[in-house]
Amino acid sequence: MKKITGILTYAMLAVAPLASMAQDEAVSNMKSERERTSVDDTTIKYNARGWRKGGVFSLNFAQGNSANWAAGAEKSSFSVAGFATLFANQKKGAFFWNNSLDLGYAMQRTSSLGTRKTDDKLDFYSKMGKDLNAKWAIAGVVNLRTQMTDGYDYNYLNKGLKRRISGLFAPAYLLVSPGIEWKPTSYFNVLFSPISARWVIVSSDPYSYYFASGVDPTTLDPETPLAANYGVNPGRKVSFQAGAYLSATFFKEVVKNVTYKSRLDLFSNYLGTHDPITDVKRSAKPQNIDVFWTNALVMKVNKWLGVTYNLDLIYDDDVKQFGPNHSSPGTQVRSLLGVGITAKF
Repeated sequence: MKKITGILTYAMLAVAPLASMAQDEAVSNMKSERERTSVDDTTIKYNARGWRKGGVFSLNFAQGNSANWAAGAEKSSFSVAGFATLFANQKKGAFFWNNSLDLGYAMQRTSSLGTRKTDDKLDFYSKMGKDLNAKWAIAGVVNLRTQMTDGYDYNYLNKGLKRRISGLFAPAYLLVSPGIEWKPTSYFNVLFSPISARWVIVSSDPYSYYFASGVDPTTLDPETPLAANYGVNPGRKVSFQAGAYLSATFFKEVVKNVTYKSRLDLFSNYLGTHDPITDVKRSAKPQNIDVFWTNALVMKVNKWLGVTYNLDLIYDDDVKQFGPNHSSPGTQVRSLLGVGITAKF
């Protein structure tokens, strides 16, 4: 919990100054009401049907070689990374519907390790609601997070074995959350829901054992099913949770040609969980807050060349794959810095 408190404190300190940025009064007066109450790229105008659509796409490459390098280096390496953030938002009177899709994928090939995936993300976020006034609204959120291809443990059982540990809908997180939204500016909002529903889904090969029998033939120790690593019983494939949810979103061109998008999601599960192996009921721990924080910074050098930086941070109390015995929850951090082709549309 000390780690989580530190993470949340850092996140709030990072987000709070952004939320309090003052807009130039003359520019603010030129904006229409619907532009002030939307969270998207406000440089793009609504069309005749009330839609505003756009996004950013980046494709980055890196290649390296070495020969007789005394300090030690890969003889050859190559990596490619793609990132896209898309949005389609609609505004009709007091009603609004905002949609965003974040995609990320990266592969690296080295002479010693071969080809491995270094990033994989699919995050769809949809929010529909009605404005009560310029700064408050009632809204509902649907959020789906998963990945696109299989991920592997390349040193399973410390024996250099390759075992599948994730995949499409393995896991997936589906959240449905009605609540109230505070929108102090056009580029920052906070939605809070005292009661939300979340499903953790592991429907794609939830056992996914390395050994056909699910038992290590050397030690006769049973393998842990893939689904159990995410707190899901492999026979059920789905774990249901209900609790409080908070989502803070920031999306703005902070300076010319530099766009920053950030979303911080916090979820507190009111319900007790079941042990995914023994099915024994565990007591509820609402104080153990799940954290999902995603950030994307895009800096355009010219029309086609740009620099992107992505940072994702996750803490889920039900994902117990860390620690000395690989049985404890832990803070997950993933970052990706790239220079390459960038297009904004």
